[in-house]
Amino acid sequence: MLLLPALVPVLVFSVGPLVYGILLAFTDARSGRNAETSFVGLENFAELLSDGDFWESFRIGMIWGLSVTVLQFLASLGLALLLNQDLRLRGVARVLAVVPWAMPPVVVGLMWRLVYHPDAGLLNGLFGSDVDWLHDFSLALPAVIVVGVWTGMPQTTVVLLAGLQSVPRELYEAVSVDGAGAWRRFWNVTLPQLRPVVVAITSLDFVWNINQFSLVYVLTQGGPGGRTRLPMLFAYEEGFRYGFFGYAATLGVAITIVVLAVLGLYLWRQAREGD
Repeated sequence: MLLLPALVPVLVFSVGPLVYGILLAFTDARSGRNAETSFVGLENFAELLSDGDFWESFRIGMIWGLSVTVLQFLASLGLALLLNQDLRLRGVARVLAVVPWAMPPVVVGLMWRLVYHPDAGLLNGLFGSDVDWLHDFSLALPAVIVVGVWTGMPQTTVVLLAGLQSVPRELYEAVSVDGAGAWRRFWNVTLPQLRPVVVAITSLDFVWNINQFSLVYVLTQGGPGGRTRLPMLFAYEEGFRYGFFGYAATLGVAITIVVLAVLGLYLWRQAREGD
């Protein structure tokens, strides 16, 4: 009863839309005045399986999600190890490391559009080039991945830093007595102690990254030629540009199932290795 006031908003704003979206996936709902909606069963899912645009979007989304998650973790781990040292102005450095996380995705997207600008961009100014990073068919996706890593790195760094600070100092002292160097201390003590934290934060990062929308939409709107059209962008176009709400809901349900399957496999393997 005490939790009920907190549970009501969750039910209204999270569970309610989720259930409605699942139900919508089994209809032919579309935009338009006086448009009739009827139950179509699994027709939307059958159409989805034969939709080449969806599979291309799914492929791009998996490349994006896995690349950003892995690079984000590696960069964050290095930064967390650095911030865990007794450095001068360590507190200021920790605050500055969180700044990208505090910025709204739209602001981050606009800022990086200026960085990537072909004529007046900071990146081309540094390299003395005139590359159109966000409109080049081969460079657009890597450029967007870099922004994704930069944006999500602070939150992962904070979590990993908290994990590092919870490692007992006695373990480092014990292996140091045995003559272990910095690499052996990291490999035999730090990584095993961080394992639960790593599994948790990489799982969350993958879910957040695969569902990314606003950042990529501001940067490229899915272009050029669909090279950065993530699954959520594809669902947005189907629903709000073309008005196929039922089909867009089907895309959302399908992506949710795939993400849960990949995440479940990953957690299962981690659990087996831990045992």
